[in-house]
Amino acid sequence: MASNAVASAAVTRPRIRVKSAVKSFSGRVVVDVDDLVLGELPIEGLIGPNGAGKTTLMRMLMHSIPLDQGTVTLARADGTEVMLSSLPAQQMAHHGVVKSNQVIMDFDKLTIWDSLMLSVTEARYERPYRVLSEGTVFRAHEEQMRHYLDYFGFDDPTRLALSAGEKKLLDIVRCLLLEPTFLLMDEPTAGLPDDLTEKVMEEMRRLAAAGTTVVIVEHDLNVIWNLCDKVHFMAEGSVVLDGDPETIREHRTVVENYLGEGHV
Repeated sequence: MASNAVASAAVTRPRIRVKSAVKSFSGRVVVDVDDLVLGELPIEGLIGPNGAGKTTLMRMLMHSIPLDQGTVTLARADGTEVMLSSLPAQQMAHHGVVKSNQVIMDFDKLTIWDSLMLSVTEARYERPYRVLSEGTVFRAHEEQMRHYLDYFGFDDPTRLALSAGEKKLLDIVRCLLLEPTFLLMDEPTAGLPDDLTEKVMEEMRRLAAAGTTVVIVEHDLNVIWNLCDKVHFMAEGSVVLDGDPETIREHRTVVENYLGEGHV
């Protein structure tokens, strides 16, 4: 098990519980989760074959798609609870729940600076008559933005993000700037070279050690085995197994339906 779990005894962290959650498209059940708790350990992974329902489940957690039935509840570190499945998606970040995008999301006409500014601008500044407040927002977040830009190797934030890798990293930085307490990462290292993959993993470890719950959907299983304290295995819309990475990696069902004999 990854060393992140050592911190779990000392840090109270938020959890999300999915109860009796179902989602269908065109009469086909895509997700059917009876009872799932995410966040019992600092960093958890969600794996499974293509079409297992992983990304749909992540979107259900964020309520970017509605549940046909069931509930999604956030238990915050202070002991209070929020019914996420009753809230609009735009309120999730207010409660500390943030998700990266599986498909690259970028604004073609915005510079790197402007894209980051968009993520940190508070609602009270998002009015045409507050256009002169841009300097105030920039000064409040400049140090944090520069830290992440330097960390991930962005040389000139006045330009546009060019490559798919840069756009992927920019999306991750936008999530980090929101200072989430529960961070959902949907294939965060897809298309990244090894050095940047390691930087993303190290930042996830840092967040987890500070009390943030991290849940990762990732097809790069080396990331899952080396980063996660607990792994959930999905198949045909349901979470059918969970356990520490070594247990999941060696489980016959996972090997036969996902990994193949050569991966173990």
